[in-house]
Amino acid sequence: MECSQSNIELVIIEKNITNHNNQKSTSLMFTKRSLIRSITCILKKLHAGYFRISLSFGGQALLWKTLIDPTNDTSKSRHVLSMLPSSVFIVLWSMSLFILALLSLLYLLRCLFFFKMVKEEFLHHVGVNYLFAPWISWFLLLQSAPFIAPKTITYLILWWVFTVPVVVLDVKIYGQWFTKGKRSFLTTVANPTSHLSVIGNLIGAQAAAEMGWKESAVCLFSLGMVHYLVLFVTLYQRLSGGDRLPALLRPVFFLFFAAPGVASLAWESIVGDFDTLSKMLFFLSLFLFMSLVCRPALFKRSMRRFNVAWWAYSFPVTVLAMASTNYAQQVKGTVSHILMLILLALSVLVSFSLTLFTLLNSKMLLPDNDPIASILIV
Repeated sequence: MECSQSNIELVIIEKNITNHNNQKSTSLMFTKRSLIRSITCILKKLHAGYFRISLSFGGQALLWKTLIDPTNDTSKSRHVLSMLPSSVFIVLWSMSLFILALLSLLYLLRCLFFFKMVKEEFLHHVGVNYLFAPWISWFLLLQSAPFIAPKTITYLILWWVFTVPVVVLDVKIYGQWFTKGKRSFLTTVANPTSHLSVIGNLIGAQAAAEMGWKESAVCLFSLGMVHYLVLFVTLYQRLSGGDRLPALLRPVFFLFFAAPGVASLAWESIVGDFDTLSKMLFFLSLFLFMSLVCRPALFKRSMRRFNVAWWAYSFPVTVLAMASTNYAQQVKGTVSHILMLILLALSVLVSFSLTLFTLLNSKMLLPDNDPIASILIV
């Protein structure tokens, strides 16, 4: 009897162990399927417009590097700014690198598994411009990198890695304006996001100038500025469909003053001085900024509900703030330094506010019915 009872207990224990293992295996499989389903859902919703976030953080990293670098500006305001802790810059740059690397990895997976969606973005007159955003972000991190000097082989290799895709996209976008039919005319497809193609060339020129490659810098600068002039006239005269841009995407109007701001910085890097041309481009950027700020009703509808398009406000303001620091260093006047402090404070405030809004509305970052995604692929 005792032996029989032992056998019965052993069988029961074995069954319980087997059931537990089966339940554990089933739970593990369910977890894996849920994880795969979640990643698939993210890849479907993610579009190149999310690189607005990396643009913002990359711009802030470069701004902080500019502030803490040694300068010949002996003003009190600049002296105080130069005392900012370098640890903040390291943390900001590391955070920018993490965000950009994560977005790049996710978008690369999207290219591999949902190539049709990426192709639709590439063929869309708005979506294709955002394909410049990741390369602009990498350029910003390259220029602000605390451990890569401009005149090193690592810097050179990375510059080529980031420049080639920009030039390829240039050939695609600018080439179709000359060779394709009426649907690809500049007057038909131009919109404020088209400034990203110009910024891609200008930021590449700035990186090349810091490396000492003046000819390459002038080449990219001329390519960007010629198309900026044509684009500016087209949009300024409202010859394109830019006025039909959906209300949710209206924050991209801030790119109007981002392009001349980047051009001001790029030209200074090329000639080694914030000369008259750099000042003219800075004043143009400042004028366009004031023109937009004085028209808050233009952005009223886009601000009703949080969406990733809000991040389009940050990078242009940061670029303008960087240009103002160089202008104040050159002019060395009270007014210029007050303007610099105002723009610096505004840049930090906008970036911090957007980060806070994103954290508080994280569930809305990848919504099920993303209106922006539907715009980009329609």
